[in-house]
Amino acid sequence: MYLVDIINKLSINNNISMKTTYKSCGCKCNASKKLYDFEVKKQDGSMLKLDTLKDKVVLVVNTASKCGFTPQYADLEALYKKYHAQGLEILDMPCNQFGGQSPESDSETTQFCQLNYGTEFPQMKKCEVNGANELPLYTWLKAEQPFRGFDEGHKLSEILDKMLREADADYDKKSDIKWNFTKFLINRQGDVVARFEPTADMAKVDESIVALL
Repeated sequence: MYLVDIINKLSINNNISMKTTYKSCGCKCNASKKLYDFEVKKQDGSMLKLDTLKDKVVLVVNTASKCGFTPQYADLEALYKKYHAQGLEILDMPCNQFGGQSPESDSETTQFCQLNYGTEFPQMKKCEVNGANELPLYTWLKAEQPFRGFDEGHKLSEILDKMLREADADYDKKSDIKWNFTKFLINRQGDVVARFEPTADMAKVDESIVALL
């Protein structure tokens, strides 16, 4: 079995092609900034200024609807229900850069998530998180919290490592987002304090959020 065939099992739809972008400026030009210096586009085309999230604990997640990690939507919604009243906000950032696993329109993606996972946290307009057209927010997030490897013990870590290393032997030395459902945790002061790869135990994400609330 070819590696791409194995990786396609990460997706709900095995016919989705494997495409991603590996590019990052690698600079620290945004090092002095805070979450509140950025804005993201909402599905209606208006801009959400992130300074409206001051004094909140924020989890930023690039998502996809047809990925093997898509069931993490259930975990994210559970976190939102448990901690939203205490100050947790989740920014859902749909992205189609990894295996083409978010092919729908924005409204179709929202409908899918609400019907299948009962999501209530806000979902932004589909965006890019790597490359020339990446959101400035993601340039900052990646500069503040670079990639530190996939989590040992997860059944997909070795598969992802092999796939990415075949595409780029030095992929692990770059801060780029590697796959869907990479998470960044921001404290109440607007600083990025943690990065969780999609292979991270969601219990660890939960613990990290609690420590900031």
